[in-house]
Amino acid sequence: MDGLQDRMIRAAKLDVQLYEEVEADRGAMRQAMTVVVLSAIAAGIGNIAAGGLTGIIVGTLGALMGWYIWAFLTYFIGTRLFPESGTEADHGELLRTIGFASAPGLIRVLGIVPGLNAFVSGVAGVWMLVAMVIAVRQALDYESTWRAVGVCIFGWIVQAVILMAIISMLGSDL
Repeated sequence: MDGLQDRMIRAAKLDVQLYEEVEADRGAMRQAMTVVVLSAIAAGIGNIAAGGLTGIIVGTLGALMGWYIWAFLTYFIGTRLFPESGTEADHGELLRTIGFASAPGLIRVLGIVPGLNAFVSGVAGVWMLVAMVIAVRQALDYESTWRAVGVCIFGWIVQAVILMAIISMLGSDL
């Protein structure tokens, strides 16, 4: 098994073969989870002025939950609603590939530099989205990149609606 650092660099370089590799490597789940946690911590450090230590902890836990939910939604949408003829995947394959798609998020640590947070977060967001599309395309065995883009966008919309509903319910009880 390749080292975590090498895999993270390859994931950030958008190496399609890396995403195929982690899709097939059932032992890469711990590495994928580590990438998600490191990316969330980097975001927390980059935004420490706004969230402090509590923000890092809550952000890390939220990132892990979001990763799991996003992978489940992507699995359901990609295999049930928009499959291609060759689509074969399980939830674990998506957890692993999507986890590694968080690798570009490590640059968010640079947001700690005054005046750079919004720029770094924007670059990281776009970079992670591109990595996510590659991860989804590989994990779902799609031939069409556009189908993977559609699954990512649809999943993001569903996740946003769910998140807004939860926030709305919690907000009314405060």
